[in-house]
Amino acid sequence: MAHVCEYSGKRPHVGNKIVRRGKAKREGGIGQNVTGITKRRWKPNLQTVRVIDENGTVRRVKVCARYLKKGIFQKAPRGQRKAYLAQQEAQKA
Repeated sequence: MAHVCEYSGKRPHVGNKIVRRGKAKREGGIGQNVTGITKRRWKPNLQTVRVIDENGTVRRVKVCARYLKKGIFQKAPRGQRKAYLAQQEAQKA
């Protein structure tokens, strides 16, 4: 699924963009007039990260930046997949 965090379940939120014209009364104007309302989406800050999951397999997941900042995940080392698999085979034997 696109734009959904695989752990927190964060997904895009929908709202309105409101365009106004005029100066606010508190700033000395005569008030504002709404001239346009359009739909818009707020998308989560998703990053694709290579993670070692609980089974020990390396896979790519889409995770929101908040979870990355918390340090919940064990990131997979770069370019060492073959060494990791060889180590797993050695432990099994």
